[in-house]
Amino acid sequence: MSNSTNTIKDKVSIVGIGESAYYKRGQSPYPEFQLALQAILAACEDSGLDPKQIDGFASYSNDRNDPIRLSAALGIPQIGFSNMFWGGGGGGGSGAVANACAAVVAGYANYVVAYRSLAQGQFGRFGQSGAANRVSAVAAYSVPFGVMSPAQNLAAMQAQRHMHEFGTTQDHFGAIALASYKHAQYNPRAVMYGRPLTLQDYHNSRWIVEPLHLFDCCQETDGAAAVIITTPERARDLNQTPIHVMAAAQGSGYRYGAGAMNRPDLMATNHDAIASNLWEMAEIGPKDIDVAQFYENFTPLVLMSIEEYGFCDRGEGGAFVEDGNIEWPNGNLPINTSGGNLAEAYTHGFEIINETVRQLRGKSTCQVEGAELGLVASGPGVAPLSSLILRR
Repeated sequence: MSNSTNTIKDKVSIVGIGESAYYKRGQSPYPEFQLALQAILAACEDSGLDPKQIDGFASYSNDRNDPIRLSAALGIPQIGFSNMFWGGGGGGGSGAVANACAAVVAGYANYVVAYRSLAQGQFGRFGQSGAANRVSAVAAYSVPFGVMSPAQNLAAMQAQRHMHEFGTTQDHFGAIALASYKHAQYNPRAVMYGRPLTLQDYHNSRWIVEPLHLFDCCQETDGAAAVIITTPERARDLNQTPIHVMAAAQGSGYRYGAGAMNRPDLMATNHDAIASNLWEMAEIGPKDIDVAQFYENFTPLVLMSIEEYGFCDRGEGGAFVEDGNIEWPNGNLPINTSGGNLAEAYTHGFEIINETVRQLRGKSTCQVEGAELGLVASGPGVAPLSSLILRR
């Protein structure tokens, strides 16, 4: 096991969480920058921290709302840390929090906010393919053949292979969608609140790219979310019982970023490259986790992520998600208890970090009784990606 003196384990705490309202794509009355400020100010109010005390910022996925502009709007006199986790999509959600933790431990800043703001109605749909005069580099191996969207190149072929190898079925993917939608019906913040989903609805929904139906794919929404990170010592003077960061991992596996599906294992989500580091730092195992939030860009990648973190053996993810096992309140591992990307909001997965904090505070709308340890797995299928374990 790792020597915890050389890690961030239990040396940092999440003391505040905040979010804007969540809107369907294009329905936010506020620009993206204001959504970011709303989330940060809500996190400050939650923690009892004066916004002017924030002195560090961390984000990911090329967030457009840069720290210099945010700090000016918030009246912050000086910042000591600003950081961007490389890579597109939601792979950097947990990584942004981890980088904020590292800044606090290193003494670069005292109160670091990690955040993500995304207004697809203002700036266009994330990941949508577009026309171009010429195709070069990696895209030259896929776009001329019609493979040009995340649903195609992140999930569909991998899902077909998993189905072929292990007998995974469409119902297994549907079970993940149904769990997220079920949980969203208890969560008034969720965009899909009041819109329950049945298995028949799932099967009747249109194909996006086989074997992905509409409800296998994340939403397109507008909104922002943020957390504030500091030391446990400073946390004692703030409003909330601190939630400690027990472990964080980030990175990528061998040739995962190689183009044209040119990597050794087509069915890997890349979480297999970092899962062992996460468990080693935390000095626990999958059996110890009470609640988990798995980033759902596409349901098949959730199923594969569950396998890669060791909650079941490879190829057994389908059986694992059957019979309500991932649903609150009776499942052995409730996942995505706020509705997640599929049914709460698509804030590039930052909303599932906030939900983990709520679970460990005992404040979730689908509260897992006695939850002490929560896993966050960010952005399967991209490189690099990241994950967290939080504890009460």
